[in-house]
Formats: sequence, C-alpha cells, structure tokens
Amino acid sequence: MHVKIADDVYWVGAIDWNLRLYHHTYSTHHGTSYNSYLIMDDKIALVDAVYGPFAGELIGRINEITPTERISYVVVNHSEPDHSGALPAIMELAPEATILCTAKCRDYLERLYYPDPDWKFSVVKTGDEVSLGKKTMRFIEAPMMHWPDSMFTYVKEDSLLLSNDAFGQHIASSQRFVDEIDEAVVWEEEAKYFANTLYPFVGLIKRKLDEIKDSGIPIKTIAPSHGLIWRKEPQRILDKYMYWAEGRAKERVFVAYDTMWESTGAMAMAIVDGVQEAGVEVRACRLSATDPSDVYTDVLLSKALIVGSSTVNNTVLPAMAAFLEELKGLRPKNKIACAFGSHGWGGGAVKVIEKSLQQAGVEVIQPGLTVRHKPSPEELKECVELGKRIAGSVKQSGN
Repeated sequence: MHVKIADDVYWVGAIDWNLRLYHHTYSTHHGTSYNSYLIMDDKIALVDAVYGPFAGELIGRINEITPTERISYVVVNHSEPDHSGALPAIMELAPEATILCTAKCRDYLERLYYPDPDWKFSVVKTGDEVSLGKKTMRFIEAPMMHWPDSMFTYVKEDSLLLSNDAFGQHIASSQRFVDEIDEAVVWEEEAKYFANTLYPFVGLIKRKLDEIKDSGIPIKTIAPSHGLIWRKEPQRILDKYMYWAEGRAKERVFVAYDTMWESTGAMAMAIVDGVQEAGVEVRACRLSATDPSDVYTDVLLSKALIVGSSTVNNTVLPAMAAFLEELKGLRPKNKIACAFGSHGWGGGAVKVIEKSLQQAGVEVIQPGLTVRHKPSPEELKECVELGKRIAGSVKQSGN
C-alpha cells in the first residue's frame, strides 16, 4: 500500500525482498526497495520510477490515489534502470506527461529506452523550479551521486529532499521510516552503500554538501530512492556523509589478509593482539572467506589498514589481488597502512601490497614485515609490536 510522507506526498514504490546482489558485485543481505514518490496538487508529479519488473506494484500504488493517466510530470532524478525501468510503462499510461531531468539524464534515457518521439522532455538544471499549484519542485544537480546525470528534487513547501541514490540504504522492510526499525542496521547499510557506491567521488560529494549547506534551504525530511526515509533529525545523515567525504574515521585498525598454509594468518592474529594490547579497536578478515562489499565498508570505517598476503608466483594471492585492485578504484582518503606476509623460497607479496597501497593513495607509514615459511615465536612478537606501533599512530592521528 502507499504511505503518506508529507501533506499530499506519498511513497508509491516497490519492495524487493529477494535481491542479494546489486550491480553484480555488491551484496544486499537485507534486500532493497525502489522508492517512488507521488506529489498530489493541481498538477500531479511522480518522482522516480522503479525497476522494470516491479512496474505493476508502482502502478497499483499510484492507482490507489489517482489514475496514473492524470500524471502531469515524471521527474527522473537518475536514469539507472533500478529507478527508470518502469518509465515506459508509466509513459504508456500517461503519454501527455512531461519528463523532467538533466541533460545527461535525457541522453541516457534515450539510449536506454529509445523512447517514442511523443515522449516530452524538459531539461532542468540547478535552481530551476516547476510549480504544481500549491507545491513547488526545485531541482539540484548532483553529478556523481552516483552517476553523472544524478539530481535531487526539493519540494519547497514541505522542506522535503527527494535525493535519489544519496542518503539511502539497501533495506527491504514493511516500515518506511528510519525511526521505525533498529537504527544500527540503518547505519551499517548507510556505510556499506557509501563505501561500495560513492567512495570514489568524495571530493564532489563534499562540494555538493557544502553547496546545500550554503544555500540555507531547510530540510525536514530526506526521502532517498533506496531504503528508509529520514523524517527525524535528517541532519544526522548529512553530517555522516560529510564525515566520510572528508576521509574521517574512528580509531580503528582493519587487518585484511589472505593466507595459504596459515603462516600469514598466524602473523595476522599476532598483529591483532598487538592492536588490542594498545587499546585500539581492531577488525580482521581473511579476504578469501569474506564478502568483498563488507570488506570495503571496513576500509571506510577504519583509520589504518594492515594488509597481508602469502606469496605465490612472486605476487599476492588472488583474493588479495582483487582487493588491491578495487582499492585503487575506491581511492580511500586519509588512511595509513603497512604490509606483511610470509613466503617460501622467494618473496614478493609485501612489495606488491606496498606499491598497490601507494597507488590507491594510502600512506604506507613503515616498511613491511616479512617472514620465511612459518613465523617463529620471536617473529610473532615482532608482529605484536607492529600492531602496537600502528595502533599508536592511529591514536596520534585523531579522527
């Protein structure tokens, strides 16, 4: 059923309970939702559609409120198919509706759907407004949050920001608002979304957040196009995005490793002991046994990375290679790191890790630690000391 989120504004989206992989790389343990919003006024606007297979749910919820053919405007904040896939079905029922979108979005929609020439487009940019009668939609371009065509729609009279992919989470729920469920789940999924979708664009995100702040527009509610709606203290998610965009993180060390015959694993556990003894929070994972999208969330939330791998063919193990390659794409900000690993007759993994960390823009603060074959008790003590030193650097760096 539809849900009222402001006076004459309704959620009419769809719930995807079974989605477990987004973008074919990003695990969604809680499913997701595709949020669409219907604004009822003298003229009726639909803001964002849903993924194509859920078009029937969207149309059914719209029809609970008004016949779909009465829609005057369809706002497409972002053309990716999970938000525009139902657009052809909507336009078939409301052929006189005008599509409002950015210039890039229009280009993308035409390439995605080869629309009928009768589709009416009106290209909008930051500051443009469309009156529906008593309500006014203002548009804010938001490129790379998370595609070049992205924008926000702001309903002035309700101080309502319809933010598309920004500030959302992949959560399927019978509830529609953040304050209705365990917020620990919400924050976990917010971090995961940022780490796996927006992390490479933090410079642009910071500038957009500054622009919104400087504009002085009041924001009472933030309604994204995935997950739950922020109707209480929405400033919290704006502040958190700024925190992450500035490359800030809590005093935490993330030990990411992979191991062949458990020698590098033994080093990792000794390093973990050292971090703990120094009084700093630590997380550790064996990459070949861990969901990659959870790994990148740990990268976002940690100040320091200690990265280790056994050597095979003079380089790192496959799961570590994939991690390091993705790290170069994510380009995490303000992280410190070091490398470690064991090897047999020939080394190489530690040097590969250090080079990759530097290419990702991560500061390698001390030479890597290597051992041959199984670490001795003395070498394990060196690992403990390594953990202590990195923990000390984390304390000195602040957050």
